[in-house]
Amino acid sequence: MGKNIMTLSVAHLGPPGTYAEQATIFYVKWLSHSSGLEASLRPYSSIAQSLQALAQGETQLAVVPVENSIEGSVTMTMDTMWQLDSLQIQSALILPIAHALISCADSLDGIKTVYSHPQALAQCQGWLRAFLPNVQLIPSNSTTEALEKLEYDLSIGAIASSRAAELYNLPILASRINDYAENCTRFWVISQAESDITHQLPLQKLTHTSIAFSVPANVPGALLKTLQVFAHLDINLSRIESRPTKRSLGEYLFFIDLEADVNTPQMKSALLELTTYTEVLKIFGSYSVLSANDQ
Repeated sequence: MGKNIMTLSVAHLGPPGTYAEQATIFYVKWLSHSSGLEASLRPYSSIAQSLQALAQGETQLAVVPVENSIEGSVTMTMDTMWQLDSLQIQSALILPIAHALISCADSLDGIKTVYSHPQALAQCQGWLRAFLPNVQLIPSNSTTEALEKLEYDLSIGAIASSRAAELYNLPILASRINDYAENCTRFWVISQAESDITHQLPLQKLTHTSIAFSVPANVPGALLKTLQVFAHLDINLSRIESRPTKRSLGEYLFFIDLEADVNTPQMKSALLELTTYTEVLKIFGSYSVLSANDQ
């Protein structure tokens, strides 16, 4: 008899054609090639909903954007990861981003309004100022949310991928409009921490660890003491970011990416010492980084 292959469900930001879906497809192909696991894609209307679906057991994995090389961190991902317990990062994915202006208008002169995700609008702000200085920019939940409107209104455009234009059979008025050519976004592949699926995923060399913490009080040296823990143990930080606690003005959470495996003696020692300086410490997990640049 043939071996039964489990099909995983993977949450991501939809509708179809988003960069999150593209990253998810890349991961699913890698997963199938590496382990034979199959997966089905489950689009959700926001990043938060993707992570909440995972936390509630609706899906086994979620792929969410965490950082863009131009616009920095994706705050919805960071805030939701802090709010939800028992989520664990399994992998990081690096996806190149190339934006296109999609519209049924005959020319740029006919466009009055442009829709896209706030990150995409920000990544193209220079091009928009130069070529569409008078258009109204309207943020949407995703790069593809507004695409179905285009054929009914020739005065609107949307910023999304060329792949999205193909999926929706829509014309591209301008390609590669992001202000910086080397534009890429880092995504996290996330599971529930205690899920059985974590034992079925392919083994990888763990090269990075992500954590977040709050400090007991906004006093001089509170952050410095936590950073010195890693400096003394020669653990390199690849990212540090602050987010408001939402409790009081001037109170912050700190998100840190470290170039080390959480299971090493240095990291175990560092995290143990870190608990003496932090109010709440969350370890999101150790993982490897996969790149889609060559795909």
